Amino acid sequence: MRPIFLGSCAAFFFAFTFILNRAMELSGGNWMWSASLRFIFMIPFLLLIVIVRKNLTSLLQVMRENPKPWFLWSFVGFGLFYAPLCFAASHAQGWIIAGTWQITIISGSLLAPLFIQTIQTPEGLLKVRGKIPMKGLAMSLVILLGIIFMQVEQAKHLSATDIMLGIIPVIIASFAYPLGNRKMMEICGERLDVFQRVLGMTLASLPFWLLLSLFGFFTTGAPSKEQTIQSFLVALSSGVIATILFFKATDMVKGDMQKLSAVEATQSMEVLFAVIGEIYLLASPLPSLLSWCGMLIIMLGMVLHSFTSHKGEVIHSKDVSA
Repeated sequence: MRPIFLGSCAAFFFAFTFILNRAMELSGGNWMWSASLRFIFMIPFLLLIVIVRKNLTSLLQVMRENPKPWFLWSFVGFGLFYAPLCFAASHAQGWIIAGTWQITIISGSLLAPLFIQTIQTPEGLLKVRGKIPMKGLAMSLVILLGIIFMQVEQAKHLSATDIMLGIIPVIIASFAYPLGNRKMMEICGERLDVFQRVLGMTLASLPFWLLLSLFGFFTTGAPSKEQTIQSFLVALSSGVIATILFFKATDMVKGDMQKLSAVEATQSMEVLFAVIGEIYLLASPLPSLLSWCGMLIIMLGMVLHSFTSHKGEVIHSKDVSA
C-alpha cells in the first residue's frame, strides 16, 4: 500500500502543474518558457540532493557508459511529456488538460508488451515479454469512467481547435511519460537510486530545454518576473517533489506490471486536486452534481485498484514463502 500512498502524494504536487500553467497562460506567459524554466530550475535542487548523498560521481559514470539511451529516453520521458502539456495549456483550460491527462492510466497499461520481465520459475529465472494487466486495466477503466463523468458537461463546449490543440498534445504526453520512465528504469537497473535517475534524466534532457527557451526568447522575449516565479514553484512542487515521489513509488513495484499500473493509476487524483486548486486559486466555478459523481467514481476506482494490487502482493508473498 505504501507505493499507492506515495503515488497519491505525487498526484497532489503534480496538480500544481495544471493550475500554475493555466495561470501563467492567462497572465500572458509563453508556453515555451513555462516548459523550459521548470526543468532548468529543477537542476540546482536535484544536484544538491545527489551531492549531499555523495552519489553524483556514480551517476555521471553510468551516464557516460551509454549516453545515447539517456538522451533518447530522457527526451521522451521529460521533453515529449512536459512540452506538449504546456502547449496544451495555451489552448485549453486546466481542467480539460488535467482530465485528458488521466488517459495515462490506460497508456501505462498498454505499454506493458514493450518490456521484458524476469520471473521466477521452477527451472530458474525466465525472461518473458510483459502482458497487459487486465485486472489493473479494468480498474483503470472505472477511474476513467469517473473522469468522463466529470468532464462530460464542459466537453460540450469544446471547439474543434480546442480538441486538436488542447487534447491531442496531452494524449501524446500521456504515452511519453510512462514510456520514458520505464525505459530509464530498465536501463538503470539497481545501479542508481530515484534521485540520481531524476537528475540524470533532467541533465540529459537539458539540451532540448535550452533550445526551446532560446526559441521562446526570439519569439516573445524574456519571461516576466511573475512567470519566472510561477515556473520556479512548478519546478519545486511538481518537478522535484512530485517526480521524486512518483519515481520512488514506481521503483518499489518495478517488474510487476499490475502493481506498476496501480501506482500510475494514482495520478487520477490529480483531477480532484486540480479542481480544488482552480476553485480556490483561480476562482473557477464549483463542479456540477455530475462532476461530483465522477469524483466519487474515481475514488472508488482508486480503492478497488489499491485492493487488487495489495491482494496480489499478499498472494505473491505466500507463494514465495511456500
